Amino acid sequence: MKNELELFISVERAKALIKQYTSCLPPRAQSLGKAVGYRLSNPVYSEWDVPAFWQSSMDGYAFAWEAGRTVYQLAGEVPAGSDRPLTVGLGEAVRIFTGAPLPDGTDTVVMQEKSKVEGSCLQLLDPEVVKGMNVRAPGSDIAAGNLAMDRGERLFPGAVGFLAGMGKTEVEVYPRPKATILVTGNELQVPGQPLLYGQVYESNSVALQAALVQLGIEDIWVEWVKDDKEQLQKAIERALERSDLLLVTGGVSVGAYDFTVEAAKGAGVELVFHKIKQKPGKPLLFGRRDARLFFGLPGNPASVLTCFYEYVFPAIGQMQGLWHSLSVRSAPLAVGFKKKPGLTQFMKARLDGEAVHLTVAQASYQLAGFATANCLAVFPESVEEVKAGELVEIHLLPNDLGG
Repeated sequence: MKNELELFISVERAKALIKQYTSCLPPRAQSLGKAVGYRLSNPVYSEWDVPAFWQSSMDGYAFAWEAGRTVYQLAGEVPAGSDRPLTVGLGEAVRIFTGAPLPDGTDTVVMQEKSKVEGSCLQLLDPEVVKGMNVRAPGSDIAAGNLAMDRGERLFPGAVGFLAGMGKTEVEVYPRPKATILVTGNELQVPGQPLLYGQVYESNSVALQAALVQLGIEDIWVEWVKDDKEQLQKAIERALERSDLLLVTGGVSVGAYDFTVEAAKGAGVELVFHKIKQKPGKPLLFGRRDARLFFGLPGNPASVLTCFYEYVFPAIGQMQGLWHSLSVRSAPLAVGFKKKPGLTQFMKARLDGEAVHLTVAQASYQLAGFATANCLAVFPESVEEVKAGELVEIHLLPNDLGG
């Protein structure tokens, strides 16, 4: 049984519905060398101790520590990677190198800089040598059977190296979604081409591609569609065959040339909500077909990015195994702000470490404010005024994300 389309809902309700209707993508095996940035779909356990043997952590000399003894008889050498077992007797020492296995009968390593060799004798120069010094125990990095990384954890270079050191060559991950951006609007022109009368340069698809690439998404299709219901419906159908995430820009309002709602219905999209009590981005449309997500974004550029960060960004996280949203903080407002009650207002802003400054160019068509913004200041529905110096909630933009 299909849901009933919800209209003109709160910001909180919209986010809850997106979370409810968003599913994780089916996991897949990913080679470890190409797994950076992905999230694990299953926990990873170590199959054995790392390191697997008693190991020297220094270039120096290995011996069995005896209280009061400072001179040992040299009895050989153990390089890193040695596969020849060696047994060392009491009062004997062997030259050893970083990473080499400790011979049987030894338990301590002295740094070569804190010792002296004369003929076949080793003299300790370090009065602080104690039993077990400069030795790595088996399993000291991770023990066999222990949890190495849990489901949902993101793989950074250090994590990849950690898993490789356990002998892993591939891991099960949530794949990144494949995305399509459909651009609507007969008035739009490709950047770089001459503008005719009544045209504006199209920037939404460029900004959205940049935002998706910043999240590590590589499979992105961009298609331009005329303001025609039939053409748009066919484009939506094509996009939902190849993509996990569809972003349509424009055509979600109530104008004579706004066909996105009807075209989405005709393409089999189950619409969940339309219009949010917010500014900018009020006409946001959300739905899904099977597990594929559909977002009908407004046409105004600042509205598009606001809706992307507040709604699409967390949905992409959930598709990859983790619901995340923009980081939330509170900070004093530099200059007071007034608004009418009834709508949540997202304002482009910049946090300078001490206070939040609302940027210039706050209209929904203006991107100048976004060009320098590092956060969105949030003024809830019921709020009418926030005075200078009072705390305001801010959502930090993911400007420093990579991969």
